[in-house]
Amino acid sequence: QVHLVESGGGSVQAGGSLRLSCAASGVSFSTDCMGWFRQAPGKEREGVSIFDGDRRTWYADSVKGRFTISKDNAKNTLYLQMNSLKPEDTAMYYCAADHRTGGYCYNAVFYDYRGQGTQVTVSS
Repeated sequence: QVHLVESGGGSVQAGGSLRLSCAASGVSFSTDCMGWFRQAPGKEREGVSIFDGDRRTWYADSVKGRFTISKDNAKNTLYLQMNSLKPEDTAMYYCAADHRTGGYCYNAVFYDYRGQGTQVTVSS
């Protein structure tokens, strides 16, 4: 059974940083799709950053150069380091996982498992 628990959200001023963590169980960190998604009020869920397999990563254009995804396979934990935060980054951030691999990792609809989310609020 897959279980995902996010932490690390909060309120920061623009330009600040936050590090999100996702404690995971029931997933294979070396092969499964794992990633971070976000959803702001009134907007569709969007992909932020994902791992396609063990090392291949993808970032949304809006966060490239500011966010870094990483994982600690020994701790079964996925991270998202967010720097230079902007008000438009305000959203509920979700950790997601799926046992599929490859191209499926790049589309949120293919993720069967998702955590409860952690709120990130960036003020100007």
